[in-house]
Amino acid sequence: MTVAVVLFTSDLRLHDHPPLRAALRAADEVVPLFVQDPGVHAVGFDSPNRQAFLADCLTDLDAALRGRGGRLVVRAGPVVREVCAVASECRAVEVHMAADVTAYAHRRERRLREALDERGVALHVHDTVTTAVAPGVVTPSGSGSDHYAVFTPYFRRWSQVPLRKPLPTPRVVPVPDAVEGLAPPAAADVEGTSPGLAEGGETAGREHCSRWWSGGDLGRYEEQHDDLAGDATSRLSPYLHFGAVSPVELVTRARDHGGPGADAFVRQLCWRDFHHQVLAARPDASTADYRDRDDRWRSEDEAAEDIAAWREGRTGYPVVDAGMRQLRHEGWMHNRARLLVASFLTKTLYVDWRVGARHFLDLLVDGDIANNQLNWQWVAGTGTDTRPHRVLNPVVQGKRFDPQGSYVRRWVPELREVPDRWVHEPWKLPNDERSQVGYPEPLIDLADGLARFKRARGRD
Repeated sequence: MTVAVVLFTSDLRLHDHPPLRAALRAADEVVPLFVQDPGVHAVGFDSPNRQAFLADCLTDLDAALRGRGGRLVVRAGPVVREVCAVASECRAVEVHMAADVTAYAHRRERRLREALDERGVALHVHDTVTTAVAPGVVTPSGSGSDHYAVFTPYFRRWSQVPLRKPLPTPRVVPVPDAVEGLAPPAAADVEGTSPGLAEGGETAGREHCSRWWSGGDLGRYEEQHDDLAGDATSRLSPYLHFGAVSPVELVTRARDHGGPGADAFVRQLCWRDFHHQVLAARPDASTADYRDRDDRWRSEDEAAEDIAAWREGRTGYPVVDAGMRQLRHEGWMHNRARLLVASFLTKTLYVDWRVGARHFLDLLVDGDIANNQLNWQWVAGTGTDTRPHRVLNPVVQGKRFDPQGSYVRRWVPELREVPDRWVHEPWKLPNDERSQVGYPEPLIDLADGLARFKRARGRD
């Protein structure tokens, strides 16, 4: 009786799961294994929102496996130690897992391979589990570079890559009885979560995707995905981050659907792969500027009051405050709002992008190193944006993407009684009307802030 181990990491699903299917082909029995890694806690990545969502994912994965005659084996401890222990207990001949791109994941894979080699156990790492196209599959022709630094040419090449066919969910997953594990964690036991946090797990992810798909939002995606009040984005990013849904399946289904909305949705999925291939080639970009612009950011001490106001959603700029309050309540934020609040922190308040990225990772349920850090760098001008001095004016953007102020009023109830014409500029309210609105004056004047930014950059 041969046994293989499947190490689940950021691929918490059964549908379209290449490592699991490969293990089932290679062995008579498999051990679906998840290791609660103290290293994740040591680097501060297990925020309450992601802990709770992860707990949902593991509970759902265990239930799905039990419905197929198996179960999820949960262990706690250093990953290499626990994988090797399980492999020894069940006399596994090989271990299967999904590829990942962070520096931490690279170290984990290297150490695991070395430890398993010593024991005569093969490690198989599978691509296109957490991305649609694996990092490194497409590279610039003739440039000598190992990755694309600009999105549009990457998208053109990415679009030409044939995708593998999505794999069906296995009907039976036989698991040996001898291997013991812990009960999956419970989301209810996690304290400090956002009150509006979404439910995690493959079941919830696939149901959410089906509702979004059948409701016609995919067809309207191109014209509505930036509409703040419309909330017409897919909201699939948490499920993609934890691997509860398959990016290969999403791209395949969208292409089969066709149309401008589907094309726009596929383009957004490509952005995710783009950032993964950048981070795979430049792991240091998670903490260091991808392109150093010689920025002299305000120190955290100097900008402490502004940073606190930004985090708490009380800057006085309605669309910025709305986005930050949504983040705190849901552990998620609309994609357009993410750009606006990031631009405000880095370009108007002139605060280091790492401060904002760290706060996002504290709260975002979809807090993904590749996408979070590199999106922040894109906005800050230190990343892959070909227009590094781009500034998103929160008033102009608010009027454009929330013209009636519905998004602002939803998250900033202080402005519910403000007329539409002033909802994005409440400081322009006539003096005799201001007393009716308990909303703070802006902490800084936008024009002064931009002037200070330009002077700091030496562009006056």
